[in-house]
Amino acid sequence: MERMKTVEIDGARVAYQVDGTGPGLVLIHGTGGNAETNWGHLVPALARHWTVVRPDYSGSGATRDDGGDLTAERLAAEVVAAAEAAGAVPFDLVGFSLGAAVAAKIAADYPHLVRRVVLLGAFLDGADPRQRMQFGLWNDLIRTDRLAMARLILLTGFSPAFLSGLGHNGIAEAIAAIVEDNDWEGMARQVDLDLAIDITEEARRIERPVLVIGCAHDHMVPPAEARAVAAAIPGARYAELATGHLAALEQPDAFITLLDDFLRGDRR
Repeated sequence: MERMKTVEIDGARVAYQVDGTGPGLVLIHGTGGNAETNWGHLVPALARHWTVVRPDYSGSGATRDDGGDLTAERLAAEVVAAAEAAGAVPFDLVGFSLGAAVAAKIAADYPHLVRRVVLLGAFLDGADPRQRMQFGLWNDLIRTDRLAMARLILLTGFSPAFLSGLGHNGIAEAIAAIVEDNDWEGMARQVDLDLAIDITEEARRIERPVLVIGCAHDHMVPPAEARAVAAAIPGARYAELATGHLAALEQPDAFITLLDDFLRGDRR
């Protein structure tokens, strides 16, 4: 894998990684994740067919900015800047969770740069009462009890069977890694955006082919949220994985199969 690169935009130094050759494929991580934790394990498979660009948007990874409030417009511009700096335009676009909302924003506002779009664990806005309670709890725990927050991420991020399968030691190691490695201040800024975001209007404007993937055992973004996204986007397809929210970690091969079939199926 290539070393980290950076591009400057609107006062932010956006870090991104580029791997592979071929058509551009941009991967956008979710809240509290980054280019490596959400996508790194998929790169060897994806880089065989694409030039894979993985930006860290503001609040994550090696990206540095002014620490101000985040907006979908700002994160979309950061992702596009990384893709353009990498020479990977036009591109296929994959977004996960908050990154799916950013991907929808890009597809609506930068249609000339986008070929196809995959949205995993997507939601339209943070207005649902249960979602607001969840995101509010996240911010409370980020401030007061990060160990409890790490445990909650695992409990709601994975399906029960997968989490149990990690065993006591695996769960303990995962909790420790989250507490140690997470950018907690950046995550808090992203959670604020989770609460404020609304891409309903953008979803209706998307004219590119879209695949929305829901997760049957998702307790962070229940599959009804993903189905609502698919219903809002003209002509969107919908598929579902039998996973928790962190589907790309829980069933990476199944996720890659869905992605590959949709993005490359008619180009093989």
